[in-house]
Amino acid sequence: MTSGTTDNISREMALRMVREAERAFGAADITAILGIFTDDVVIRFAEIPEIRGKVDAERFLRARFARQRNYKLSKSLRMVEIDRVGNVWDGEWDDAQTGQKMRGRGIEFWTVRDGKIALWEAAFNVWQDGRAPVSPIL
Repeated sequence: MTSGTTDNISREMALRMVREAERAFGAADITAILGIFTDDVVIRFAEIPEIRGKVDAERFLRARFARQRNYKLSKSLRMVEIDRVGNVWDGEWDDAQTGQKMRGRGIEFWTVRDGKIALWEAAFNVWQDGRAPVSPIL
């Protein structure tokens, strides 16, 4: 990430950002999603290798939404601290490859610069709808 101004994010701004992301991701609106990122965004999305910049972010999003059909998403703000926002999310979709209905739950942290997400870190679990979530440690 390049240097820039550090945002002092208000709770109201964080809520707007979470709602904007919820709407854009829920609609699979790649243009809108890219608009919430800085040009040099860094994405650390679960086990996927780190993604850098909007070109690679777009490639990732197109592949993701090609697989996730009828995506429904709910995000909830959990924390705001200086230039960081944390939220949790629940989602459901149809897997385009398997035809299975899927569910997911995760947590993400955003580092914000100049009103946009400069670092997106996410961890989550995914499971087939109607089945219990599976944890490898239980």
